[in-house]
Amino acid sequence: MSTPESTKLATRQWRCPTCGIDVNAQHCPDCGERVLQAKDLTFMGLMGQVLQTVTSVDSRLLRSLRVLITRPGTITCAYVTGPRRPYIGPFQLFLIVNVVFFAVQSFSGSPVFSNSLHSHMYDQDWSEFARTLVAHKLQAEHATLATYAPVFDHAVDVNAKSLVILLVLPFTLLLIPLFAGSHRPFVTHLVFALHLLAFLLLCSCILLLFTKLQTVFGGSGLRAPWFDSGSFVALIAVIATYLYVATAVVYQAKGLVRALKVAVLAVVIAAAVPGYRFLIFLVTLYFT
Repeated sequence: MSTPESTKLATRQWRCPTCGIDVNAQHCPDCGERVLQAKDLTFMGLMGQVLQTVTSVDSRLLRSLRVLITRPGTITCAYVTGPRRPYIGPFQLFLIVNVVFFAVQSFSGSPVFSNSLHSHMYDQDWSEFARTLVAHKLQAEHATLATYAPVFDHAVDVNAKSLVILLVLPFTLLLIPLFAGSHRPFVTHLVFALHLLAFLLLCSCILLLFTKLQTVFGGSGLRAPWFDSGSFVALIAVIATYLYVATAVVYQAKGLVRALKVAVLAVVIAAAVPGYRFLIFLVTLYFT
């Protein structure tokens, strides 16, 4: 039986250009460098590498999303204790989901993390305070509300997208004392927070698509108080269920204490969205 050319090349000794050592295998044992073959320097060889890379990333991404949604906590444990290779990294997953979320938000036309200047001034719990700050801003810069509002509305949308990673910090810092008894390293809490927020954004995507469908059939969407409140309660209920399962997997939490910790996390998440909106309002008002 004849030996394939690739096998012949792999058994020949070659010098790794990265490590500078002699290798008798197809890949360098130190750095993973592969022996070059003639087809690697052709256009088809280049396209083959591109296809392999894209296919690998796509399969890992889809697997990561599936496990994130259907097996709460499993992907966090995989990052901390292994295996890691079947999944993409937590920051990479969070950023990809974040991009998808803001694309869905733009399509639906229903902002979740950002609000117009008019909404901040008249529709939020802090509207009275917001009106005071805006009035001082306009007076100091000798501007009018009509000219400033479009500038603010554009900037607040950009800031909401670029600063959403800040939500990871409070969740991470909250997880540390809540699950101190689990003796998990800091990275466990950070990764769990990233995966939790990724799941929250995915649930928000579903909510926004449902909102878009509701408006297509003549509904008011999130502008209707009953729909906004009902959707928010449903979202928090789903997140609480996710947390109840995930905390058992990641931290081995049990019993009544587990339920109380999940309740604390759910309350914090419920407060995080309006809190983030207010933070983005302050940042945008200061820098525009």
